[in-house]
Amino acid sequence: MRGQQAPWDYECPYRHCCPHLDGLSTQWVGEVYQQSCEEHCEHWEIRDIQQVELDKALQKIVELEKENEQLQAKLKAIHQKQFKANKRKDKGADDGGCGTDAPPKGKKRGAPKGHPGWSRRKPEHVDKTVNVLAPEECPHCACPDLTPLEELKDHLQEDIVLQPRTFVTKFKHHQAFCPQCNRAVIQAAEGELLNCHIGPVTKAAAVFLRYGLRIPYRKVQELFQIFFNMPFVPATAMAFDRTATSKGEPLYEDLKEKLRSVSSVHADETSWRQDGMGHYVWYAGNDDLAVFHVDRHRSSKVAQSILGEKFGGVLNTDGYAAYNAVNAKDRQSCLAHLIRKAEEIKKEIFFKKTKFQDQRAIRFCDSIAKLFRKACKTNRNTNDNDIKSGLTQAKRRRFYSLLNTI
Repeated sequence: MRGQQAPWDYECPYRHCCPHLDGLSTQWVGEVYQQSCEEHCEHWEIRDIQQVELDKALQKIVELEKENEQLQAKLKAIHQKQFKANKRKDKGADDGGCGTDAPPKGKKRGAPKGHPGWSRRKPEHVDKTVNVLAPEECPHCACPDLTPLEELKDHLQEDIVLQPRTFVTKFKHHQAFCPQCNRAVIQAAEGELLNCHIGPVTKAAAVFLRYGLRIPYRKVQELFQIFFNMPFVPATAMAFDRTATSKGEPLYEDLKEKLRSVSSVHADETSWRQDGMGHYVWYAGNDDLAVFHVDRHRSSKVAQSILGEKFGGVLNTDGYAAYNAVNAKDRQSCLAHLIRKAEEIKKEIFFKKTKFQDQRAIRFCDSIAKLFRKACKTNRNTNDNDIKSGLTQAKRRRFYSLLNTI
C-alpha cells in the first residue's frame, strides 16, 4: 500500500539528520544520487566507446593472424622449394582407390617370383696358369703345423685387360691340411681374389665408371658386356663399390686426419639423393686433397666429424652456422658470398629515399664487388690450365688407387 503523501508546505524536522538514513542528510543524499546517475550514464557512454574500439581491435587481430598465416605458408614453401622431399617413393604401392589410411607397401626386394637364377658361365679359354704353393701357415687360425696334400684345387678367375677381350688366369693351388681347422687350406697368389671369379681390374674399372664418370650400374654392365664380353648383373657392379668402401675405410679415416692438420680448407655442402631419400654431400679440401661425405643431416655434428672440434687452420666457408662448431683458428668467407652481400647492401640503400641514400656507401659496395670479381677471375684463369692438364692424370691416379685398394 502506497504511503501517505506529505503536505506541500510540510518541512521534516529530521531533514538534516534522518533516522532512516543512519543520520545522513537527505539533501546530501539527494545530491549524491543525482551525481551518481550522471556518472552512471557517463560510464555507459565510455563502455560503448571502448566496446567499439575493442571490436575494431579484434577484427584487426583476425586480419593480422590471417596475413601472418599466409606469410608463414609462403616462407615454408620457399624454404622447402630448395630441398627435395625425404619420402621414399613406393612405386609398387596401390591402395585400390579405397582411400584408406593404411601405409602403402613397397616393392618386395629381390628378383620377381619365378625369375630364373643367374650362374656365371665358365671361361672358354685359359690365358695363364699360375702354380701357387701350399701355405706354410693356416690363413684362418695361423696354425704352422700343416700337412701338404697331393690333390690340387683349381680356381678360374676371369678379369679384363685394357683391350676388347678378357684375360683368364687359372690359379693351381697346392693345398695343405690344417689340423685345427680340420680342412684343406690354400693361400692367395699375387693379383688373385680368393672365392671371386671376377678380377680386381674389372672391379676397379667398374667402381671408377660408377663414381668417377657417374655412369649408372646398368650402363656399367652394358659397357663391360659390349667392349670386353664380360657379363655380370647390375647387383654385382653394386657389390664392387660396397667392397671398395669397406676396404678403403682406413684410407678414408687417414685422409680426414691429414685434412685436419692442413693450413687452409674450403668447405661446403649441398643436397644429394641416395636410394630415393634426401641426403647432403659435404666437401672439405684444398688443392692437395679432398674429402667427401654423404649424410642424412646438415648439422654441426657432421662438420665436426669431418674437420674435428677444433680446426687449427683457416676455414673458408659460406655463412652457414654449422661450421661454427668446428672452432677454426681463422675464418674466411668465400668471395662469391662477399660479392653477393655487397650487392644486397647496395640494393637496400636504393630502397631508401634519395635524401637518405649514402653515395659513399654505394661507391664502396661497387669497389668491393669489382675488386672481388677481379680476384675471382684472376684466380680462375691461373688455375684453368693446371686443372685441364691435371684432370686426366687425376682420373688415372684415382683408378689405380682403387685398383690397389681392392
